Parts: sequence; C-alpha cells; structure tokens
Amino acid sequence: MVTAAIFAGGTGSRLGGPVPKQYLPLGGKPVIIRAAEKFIAHPEVDLVLVLCSADWLEHTRQLFADEFGLNERIVFIPGGADRNGTLHCALNYMEENGLTDPSAIILTHDAARPLVSSRIITENIAAARKYGACGTYIPAGDTIAQSEDGEVVSFVPPRSQMLQTQTPQSFNVQKLKTLLDSLTKKEQAALTDACMIFTLKGEPIHIVPGHVYNIKITYPLDLEAAEALWQAGAAE
Repeated sequence: MVTAAIFAGGTGSRLGGPVPKQYLPLGGKPVIIRAAEKFIAHPEVDLVLVLCSADWLEHTRQLFADEFGLNERIVFIPGGADRNGTLHCALNYMEENGLTDPSAIILTHDAARPLVSSRIITENIAAARKYGACGTYIPAGDTIAQSEDGEVVSFVPPRSQMLQTQTPQSFNVQKLKTLLDSLTKKEQAALTDACMIFTLKGEPIHIVPGHVYNIKITYPLDLEAAEALWQAGAAE
C-alpha cells in the first residue's frame, strides 16, 4: 500500500494575501491541484490523502471534484495545528482504516511544491521500500553560514556537504510511527520535518536526488518563478 499525503494546512501569510498560497492559480489550476496531480496519476500510488485546514476542507474537496470527479482514491481530512500535528493526523487515519501493514509506504509532500516530477515520486517509493526512510534533496547552491547568537557567524560548513531539503519525504509507515511514538515532548517540539524523526533517533535517511525546479512557493516571486517554469514544461 502506497499512500501520498499532501500537506496543505499552511496559511501562506508570507505571500501577503487572504487566500492561502496552495489555492492560488498556477498554469490555470490551483497550486494544490498541481501538487497532487502527479501523485494521483502515478501507477504505484494507491491513495492520495489531502490534509488541509478545516476551514478550507469543503472548498478543497470541491476543487478536486471539479478536476478529477468523484475519485475514491482521494481522501480529504483536516490537518493538525502544525506540520507535526498534520503528520499525526495522516498516520492516525491510516491506522484507523487498516492501511499500516508491514509493507505500507507513506509519501509526505508539500502542497506548495507543485512542480514535483514523476521520476522523484518513483524513486521515493523505491527508496522507502528498500531502506525504510528517504528524503528528496539537492546540493546547496549557496554557502551556508551558522550563527549561534544571530549577531556573528560562528561556523561555515563545507558547501560540498550541505543539502537543501525538498519533498516528498517517504517512509515505511510502521517504522515511522514507532519512532514518532518514541519521541519525547521536547524532541517532538524540535521537529521541522518528518525526516528529523529518524535523525533524532540515529536512523539513516536515504538520499533521493531532487531537482532545482521542485521549488516551494513561499513568496510572490516564487509563484512567478513557478508559473514561468510551468509554462516551460518543467513539471514533466
């Protein structure tokens, strides 16, 4: 069983408008539709779980119905208060509906990444099956500096060792849930993405090569860039 969980709970406040970024148009369709459609079309994905704010749940359901019709492979549930809470919601749904057999895989993906490719999805599924956990990464394009106090630079790690995180991040469901349940409250509060669950417990994360086109829409310029990339066929 392969489930793709599309995380769409963000408010998009940094984009500066009243409509969350995942509902803005890209190539004539909402960003969330663009982000989900590659998973819906992928032959290895059995279920697409869309998690969004309860306030936008019916609107989201209608958008997908208009685009894909009544598709039993697409399920809509409210997400949590943050990314960690949304992950819990996805895993709870899967457990309650018998979708957590030993071979079950979950792919977690940002609704604000509408240019994910089928190749990235395929390689995530294969790596999650083989290794139990993987993430999508590209080499860091810029040198990264670390500051402990926000005033002065304390360390500059070698750029050749630095990676930028993308999504999907994909896991064996049972292994993910076991590790997540073992985290302390302090560890859970420190989470910024699902892969940290494994790194906090000393478990390896396999690297799936991402792509510079697989950008996350955060600011207005990102949406303009995504539109240009879409028109150029970058999502193929």
